[in-house]
Amino acid sequence: MTGLRLIVGLGNPGAEHLRTRHNAGFWLVDALAQRETARFGIESKLRGETAKVVLAGEPLWLLKPTTYMNASGASVGAALRYWKIEPEEMLVVHDDLDLPPGAARLKFDGGHGGQNGLRDLFAHIGHGRFHRLRLGIGHPGHKDRVTGWVLGRPSAADEAAIIDAVARSLDVLPLAVAGEFDRAMKELHTNSRDS
Repeated sequence: MTGLRLIVGLGNPGAEHLRTRHNAGFWLVDALAQRETARFGIESKLRGETAKVVLAGEPLWLLKPTTYMNASGASVGAALRYWKIEPEEMLVVHDDLDLPPGAARLKFDGGHGGQNGLRDLFAHIGHGRFHRLRLGIGHPGHKDRVTGWVLGRPSAADEAAIIDAVARSLDVLPLAVAGEFDRAMKELHTNSRDS
């Protein structure tokens, strides 16, 4: 299987959203850029912020759409076309209500599970055949409380668990970039807090 050429973090722009659960995807790409001493710059034609790093000896684009979460597809679609990257060479990092804080799961293909950023991506690229990294944020217990939950800040304990999941995910990213998804998945899922 080919490796990765693009990692997309999903989230909402603006300082007021920075530490919210819905921005877990941004947390990961920000942490990766910081680890690799790369800086994000605004790329208006892609409706996002971009950075370039080298991981596992391979050049890798990072993208944070500056649209809101539910309109992420326009930015991601533009980036895929502009950089001539196939969806199968992309990893989309997003928050996941169905996983507890501290859980991190890699997968390829599948549905959007009601995640609005993924739903918009599907609408723009026409399918779900791309890699995902699901970062657990937990569930508030009732569907009527979901919006406030995802747009709210996690407790200190949950935030620490999510940051730990981001760190463990970063440790296996070089394997994924090199195309060794099964190994990356096995290592990440074996070391997961929820296993």
